[in-house]
Amino acid sequence: MRNDLQNIKKALQKNKDFFDQGNTRDVSFRLEQLKTLKQILESNEGLINEALEKDLGKSPFISFVTELGLIYQEINIFLAKLKAWSKTKKVKTSLIHFWAGSYIYREPYGTVLIFSPWNYPLQLSLLPLVGAIAAGNTVVLKPSELAPATAALMKKLLTDHFQEGLITVIEGDKEVSKLLLKEKVDYIFFTGSQPVGKQVMQAAAENLTPVTLELGGKSPCIVHRDANIDLAARRIVWGKYINCGQTCIAPDYLYVHEGVKEKFMEKATGYIKKFYGENPLLSSDYNRIINKNHYDRLLRLLNNGRLVYGGTLNEDELYISPTIIDQVGWEDPVMQEEIFGPILPILLFRNVDEVIEMISKQPKALALYVFSHNKAVQDLLIKRIQFGGGCINDTIIHASSPYLPLGGVGESGMGAYHGRNSFNTFTHAKSITKKSNLLDIGWRYPPYAGKLNLLKRIARWL
Repeated sequence: MRNDLQNIKKALQKNKDFFDQGNTRDVSFRLEQLKTLKQILESNEGLINEALEKDLGKSPFISFVTELGLIYQEINIFLAKLKAWSKTKKVKTSLIHFWAGSYIYREPYGTVLIFSPWNYPLQLSLLPLVGAIAAGNTVVLKPSELAPATAALMKKLLTDHFQEGLITVIEGDKEVSKLLLKEKVDYIFFTGSQPVGKQVMQAAAENLTPVTLELGGKSPCIVHRDANIDLAARRIVWGKYINCGQTCIAPDYLYVHEGVKEKFMEKATGYIKKFYGENPLLSSDYNRIINKNHYDRLLRLLNNGRLVYGGTLNEDELYISPTIIDQVGWEDPVMQEEIFGPILPILLFRNVDEVIEMISKQPKALALYVFSHNKAVQDLLIKRIQFGGGCINDTIIHASSPYLPLGGVGESGMGAYHGRNSFNTFTHAKSITKKSNLLDIGWRYPPYAGKLNLLKRIARWL
């Protein structure tokens, strides 16, 4: 443990020293690092696919769609826009400060500590890393130990191709994470569970370190009676079971109008078979559960409700088939925690108001999905329920856009990233007023006797 602490202190100091050299403040330097990162990924796609297959059973197609493709997209946005985003912005100046100019400088925080999870171990490591580096910071990356092949490959690639102190990858278990959190850094970016997010925020408070928390929660999916049921079933099945349900923004449970329940379940089970075959265990497009602990946790949740479809298990393969259950209640364990697996509970509703009432009583979700043709219904649900982000008539695709902020609210997190939102997250907006020396009106200086009425008259015109 002592050696771990010493190594961590040395690594952090190298990152801080590198930042203090000033190289990262040069936008051209940042762009070169992004180009290098893209080249590294393109040259090693084969190794990356092997690591993701070993950790999570991902096919090359799924690895590109959910990991590499999103990273390439993010890098491309920064290569195109970083110079413009980095420029000093002139803003209006109040007339009371006549003959002055006001400006906003975007400056990096310094050394950013990124904690990434195991479910999308490459994407959720490198997307925030791209933003942090583009913003001019140095980065200490702590990948999840639960995806060891991907973590080891990232460490090798990033260590071999970047200057020491710019990007440092530190592997290890939760004890290493605790040691990292005790050290002073300039910003912490965490993606993971709510309980661990609370620990991160508590540790950050000790040093008054700003944080972004990308957490999870139970993201609802609402299927109204006027929805296109066939299309809703297809898109929900895709969004729920991609990555074996191990997605923080996956539909966690369904609220289906009672009038279309049977039709929906018929269509949903049909699409499960179409996507993954009669035996998804044999499908190269269907992942596995990350480890035995998560497998056992999901087994306990299968004890709730009535099995509608699926429920096939293979402990040796860490396999749970795409599963649908109904006849569940809010008091059941499956509705008390984020599922984070291929189990989809179905609740029924008669009117939208009861959906709003019940969801609003729950902790705020990271995502929400609405399937309806009725714009009034869409607007009512989107406006009345608080959540991080979501889709109308689709699932999870909002998280793939570099033009939309991804982030939670309340229990599902704080802060946001992707594209320009990442740049803003990893930079401080420094406000500057530049005053001319040619004119200095004396009314602002003491003594103030007799000046209040003049000040009030001036204020009316501001």
